[in-house]
Amino acid sequence: MSRAAFTPPAAQAPDAPTHAGEVYAYAELGTSSVVADAVLAEECALAISYNGISHAVMMVSPSAVEDFIAGFSLSGGLVDSIDEIYDIRLTRSGAALNAEVDISNRAFWALKQQRRQLAGTSGCGLCGVEALEQALPKLAVLPTHALPPPAHLHALRDRLTEAQRLARHSGALHAAAFVDGSGELRLCREDIGRHNALDKLIGALLREQLQPCQGFAVVTSRCSLELIHKAVRAGIGTLVSLSAPTDLATDWARRHCLNLIHLPHRSAPRVYSPAPLQAKTETSQ
Repeated sequence: MSRAAFTPPAAQAPDAPTHAGEVYAYAELGTSSVVADAVLAEECALAISYNGISHAVMMVSPSAVEDFIAGFSLSGGLVDSIDEIYDIRLTRSGAALNAEVDISNRAFWALKQQRRQLAGTSGCGLCGVEALEQALPKLAVLPTHALPPPAHLHALRDRLTEAQRLARHSGALHAAAFVDGSGELRLCREDIGRHNALDKLIGALLREQLQPCQGFAVVTSRCSLELIHKAVRAGIGTLVSLSAPTDLATDWARRHCLNLIHLPHRSAPRVYSPAPLQAKTETSQ
């Protein structure tokens, strides 16, 4: 029996914190007389089940959780499109969240096949992956996309700082954002986990029906291979990282036609993919 695809709620502005987390007192090291308060980032355990079968438990920030589940499902290869997600039901008990996700029969069958090959799961990227084929999967090569104009990266660090509503209260949060084709910062998602932040952004792009190739994604964390996997699977054309990428991440970005740019603190943006000679040729056209 066919079922209607999951219908997300109307698009909303990026989540504003309903409460920024608990306030904790602290004393400065070596100066116990100096006492102040700080708001710390929220963290909770999220258990995800697909069609009634437990799949993973991970630590996340409890914001934009439906975005995270949608992005996690797609970037992890659990579904091929958001249309295969029929429903997401969230319940909370203390410091724990439970997500019951209904997916298509095709996706559920593929998930059961995958579970037979895995010794365990983890929310920290490639940890727990047993098979080499899953750590280094075969991915489709992206269509070639033009590099973004340098002006679209102007003052990007400052713009990200302004967009990180949760981090302004507590710090200790990674962010992933989307800058559209006109250079406007359209989406920003935050989490204690760098993979989680990108998954949330991917989910938000899907649910708000924005084209990930018409603009670029930016991550505040280090750029390693698993973030490349997620970006390629999501169809993101350009990934900008505030931290330098690894060599393997650069190799895979070049191999799969993902534009990869590092934005240093005090230097011009550095294009690592496409390879420098190719990048020079493209920008001169």
